[in-house]
Amino acid sequence: MSLAVLPPDLSERLGRTRVLVVGDLMLDCYCWGDVRRISPEAPVPVVKVNNRTYSLGGAGNVAANLSGLGCPVSLIALLGTDAAAQQVRTLLAASAVDDRCIPTTDRPTTTKTRIMAGKQQVARLDEEAGGRIDARLEDRISVAADEILADVQAVIVSDYGKGMFAGKKMIQALIGVTRTKGIPIFVDPKGTGWERYAGATCVTPNTAELEQVAGHSLGDDVDLAPVAMDLCRRLSLDRLLVTRGPRGMSLFGPDGSALTIAARAREVFDVSGAGDTVIATLAACVAAGMTVDAAAAVANAAAGIVVAKLGTQPVRWPELAQVLAEMQAPRPGAAACKVAGLDAAAARIAAWRQDRQRIVFTNGCFDLLHPGHVSLLRQARALGDRLVVGLNTDASIRRLKGRQRPILAGRDRGAILSALEDVDLVVFFDEDTPLDLITALKPDVLVKGADYRMADVVGKAVVESYGGQVRLVKILDGYSTTAIARKLADRPGASG
Repeated sequence: MSLAVLPPDLSERLGRTRVLVVGDLMLDCYCWGDVRRISPEAPVPVVKVNNRTYSLGGAGNVAANLSGLGCPVSLIALLGTDAAAQQVRTLLAASAVDDRCIPTTDRPTTTKTRIMAGKQQVARLDEEAGGRIDARLEDRISVAADEILADVQAVIVSDYGKGMFAGKKMIQALIGVTRTKGIPIFVDPKGTGWERYAGATCVTPNTAELEQVAGHSLGDDVDLAPVAMDLCRRLSLDRLLVTRGPRGMSLFGPDGSALTIAARAREVFDVSGAGDTVIATLAACVAAGMTVDAAAAVANAAAGIVVAKLGTQPVRWPELAQVLAEMQAPRPGAAACKVAGLDAAAARIAAWRQDRQRIVFTNGCFDLLHPGHVSLLRQARALGDRLVVGLNTDASIRRLKGRQRPILAGRDRGAILSALEDVDLVVFFDEDTPLDLITALKPDVLVKGADYRMADVVGKAVVESYGGQVRLVKILDGYSTTAIARKLADRPGASG
């Protein structure tokens, strides 16, 4: 799917787009630990818990994704009157979500606790009450929604089957009023009773959910399309977007239109919350003025980002903007989007740190890239999750090495470095040393070649002052840009 129609001011548009999320809210707790032995009491692993982290799940994760994209977002959900509810409200405030959640003593806050050994989930503990809510709570939800509908540009219904939408009346009333007001409404479905979603702008099932409502297994697009289009017509849906894991997405309309979008994830760690990211991005982009087709392509790109993360984590605009730039860039120069200014680089690094990724930094002129450079970069990348390269500007190199250098202009050196898989980000610096850049970016690991003395590494004191590390890595003997340049200059006819 081409993104030629992507608005150049999409970030600004999203910042002006308020979205209301109504749905089943959960608290995701992760117990991170290590397994080193089997219990003597039963044949089960013993997990030594090192720390716990908490994140928003269900409708909360949808809201967190919208906030991560820069959208103002309001959330209506049910919360218990327990400690988990307080944790949820703290997370909502930290995510800048307008908290309109309704407390109730009828049920606990839905909590899912995942026991993690390294990157592997060992077990999950669920605390919930999934029975249908009573009419009193339905009325409170409807009133809360009516109070804000005049101020929103899209509504998302996040149905996780926890009883909030077990009845048809409340959700049909919500769909009716949004359609009357011209507000698009998007539904993430659950179960088989899809009649309650009739009239929605778009419903976003995964393949398993579509199979459940169809009542039989679905194979390729030949089998998928008739079922999807029948649902669109029968339920008066504008669109049906089916998320299909490694096979990407398929978007259907009642007129028989069908669009397939290939998956973009390079590596899948955890699909938890990917559907939340899809519906949040889709709704936000449509509300910001994009077509459903183009918005689906952006949502697919966003899903590719979050499935490469461990645990339920939202997408953030800087990382999505980078992927969208890659999708739009003409080939073969698509990798040039890895080159960023200081502010953009700081934003990307902040997003990586939110995902608990370790940032490695090295620097140099990288004029005439050779195997020694490649070896250093590969070793540096192995010391963390992301490698940031500080690159001397042309003016900086001329001051350091004379008027005959650099051999390659900065834009070319940046493009070559960006084409390397080991390099995640390239940032130019105009000073003679990268000290100011290191101070601003605060890498976790600072890397130089072993031809340096540790005491001579620029930035060593800065990095160590906040607990970072400085590492010297092996260099390949016999490679030097200066030597290569001299050899070329000495060849017969070189001066001509």
